[in-house]
Amino acid sequence: MDDPSLLTLAADLARRAGSVILAVRARGFETRHKSDKSPVTEADHAAEALICEALRAATPGIPVVAEEEMAGGHVADEHHEYWLVDPLDGTREFSAGRDEFTVNVGLVRDGRAVLGAVGVPAYGELFGGLIGPTPATTRAWKRSTSGERAIRARSPPADGLHVFASRHYAEDPRLEQFLQGRTVNSVTHMGSALKIVRLAEGAGDLYPRFGRTMEWDTAAPQAVLEAAGGQVRGMDGTTLLYGKPGWENPPFVCTGR
Repeated sequence: MDDPSLLTLAADLARRAGSVILAVRARGFETRHKSDKSPVTEADHAAEALICEALRAATPGIPVVAEEEMAGGHVADEHHEYWLVDPLDGTREFSAGRDEFTVNVGLVRDGRAVLGAVGVPAYGELFGGLIGPTPATTRAWKRSTSGERAIRARSPPADGLHVFASRHYAEDPRLEQFLQGRTVNSVTHMGSALKIVRLAEGAGDLYPRFGRTMEWDTAAPQAVLEAAGGQVRGMDGTTLLYGKPGWENPPFVCTGR
């Protein structure tokens, strides 16, 4: 299966998992907490089961690393290529009745996120990104009720940066320190990987992340943003890579062009 076909697969599964999540929300659900105190719901498990089963059937030679399986003690073997799945990124937002949650299905190859699909079920949106070997084979797109269109990250406007920041770190003093010396027009706080794909479609300019994240949180949206011309880098300026100990990311910065 070539990379465009793999992206088609990931996008279809993100869409289907989003429908499962919305069905769970419509009938009501209970929120529980895992050993690390993070929330989890029936929707997380149902969406992950759908995605993982389909990925393993369609691509048996590519391991799947998924958030809830990892939380349950599953051990993934090291491999140069693997799927990273967050079936419901933004469970806190979902549990609180907000719409800022996503479904992330990304593919990592030799330490880099090379393609990804990010569904935004509550908004009826789906993003895809593929980083090809040449600019001509690299593409990023957004699908909504109005159809599919190519997306591009933007260059910062003259009137200042539109900054996205995590809702749950709104009072973090590191954000204010990071923004010192920059011309900032506005700051919008929201949850989940939605912040990254908003940068990819040119709706903002900067998203610094200081709190803890895992590789399945970022692989798919990173592929979308980088395919759209943006960047995801550590605080030291190096590209955010994958296959790190414990699947944990360092602090990072997402930017447009």
